Formats: sequence, C-alpha cells, structure tokens
Amino acid sequence: MNKLIYVKKFYIIICLIIFPVLFSAAQERIVTANEYLNFVSAQYGSIEDYEANVTITKGKEKMTGIIYYKTPSLLRINFSNPKEQVLVVDKEKLVIYIPKYRVIMQQKLKKKGGVSGAGMASREGLRILKRNYIVSYLESPDFVPLDEGSTEMVKKLKFVWRTADEGFRQLIMSVGEDNLIRRMVCVTADYTEMQFDFTDIRTNEGIPDTRFEYDSPASANVFENFLFEAE
Repeated sequence: MNKLIYVKKFYIIICLIIFPVLFSAAQERIVTANEYLNFVSAQYGSIEDYEANVTITKGKEKMTGIIYYKTPSLLRINFSNPKEQVLVVDKEKLVIYIPKYRVIMQQKLKKKGGVSGAGMASREGLRILKRNYIVSYLESPDFVPLDEGSTEMVKKLKFVWRTADEGFRQLIMSVGEDNLIRRMVCVTADYTEMQFDFTDIRTNEGIPDTRFEYDSPASANVFENFLFEAE
C-alpha cells in the first residue's frame, strides 16, 4: 500500500514538472518568414529617413560612399570610391554622374517600377519585396553570424521572384539584432551578383529634400534614358 502511495506521489510530481514544460513548448511557435518580414517592415514604417555608410561589391569591384534615403522615394549616394561619383534618385528620374569620363547618365523612371538594390533597404523597397517575391528563411529562423567567424549576428531571409518582370531573380537579406537591414545580396536576371552592405545606420535625422537635389557640372556630357525608353 505504501509503495502504491509512493508511486502516485512520484507520478504527480512528474506531472507537475513535465506538463508545464510541454505546455510552454506548445505555446512557443516558430515565427514564419512572412511574419518576420512584416515585423521588419513595421520597423521601417517608422523611419522617415536614414543615413549610412554603404559598400557595393560586384565581383572584384568595390564601391564605397554615404547613402541618404528619405521616404517615399528619395535616394542619394555620394561615393568616396570612385571619388566624387554621385547617384541620385528623385520622384522623376535617376541621375548618375561619372567624373572619370565627365558623363551624366539620366533615366526617367517608370510610373510603376522596381527599386535599386540599395533602395530595397527602405519602406517602399520592402513593400515591393512583399508584393513581388516569395520569402523564406535562408537556412533557419535563428540568428546566425553575418559571415563565417563573425561576431555580428543576423537573420537571413531569401527572396525569389514571382515573375521575370522584376530586376532581381533572387535576394538574400541579412537583418541585424536592431531589426535594420545590414546586407542585401542581389542576383540579377543574368545571374550577376551584387552585394550592398550598410553600416553605421542613423535613422530619422531630419534630412532635408534639398539633399537630393543635384546640380550637374555644365561641362559634362549628358546621356538620356540609357536604360530604357521613357514612357
């Protein structure tokens, strides 16, 4: 009889220990990639503007500079390498000044179009990704090192285009523990890979619209609509 009472007491103790653990585990579920993307999008929804150091890598080529962004679609990069090169996007056109050749490349933007790789790291860029790409975790929903051996931890999301109409067939987004986009690796339709790294990100600085105005050198040669015909 005493043995039976002991067994019952032991069973009750086990239940008290195990059941809460099992219940807690059942309550905790993995956040899906779509849910996490919504969370990051909400974070960028509160960002009116930002400034950051940017590095653009394509093969062995590397460009560096400072990027400025202001919602909904103002973007500027002042490059330090190549020195004095400038890229500006306003509501109507894209302008690239290449001082090495004294050339200005101008492109009128389509009314409904995508954004550049750098522009993906923004409120509008994330909206395009959510609408036009299928998202998943690259490997797992856990934080992982940005690079092998790195102490910087990020979550990595993979985006695959729904149709070939998009500029990039695939993107890998690395989001830091501060919920800001740290890196974008973009693969174009012809399988060219470009990597955009953002560091020292400063948000809601009150950047004026005048920062995105660009007076091109009068001596530069201008090439209009170098990407596609204007609408």
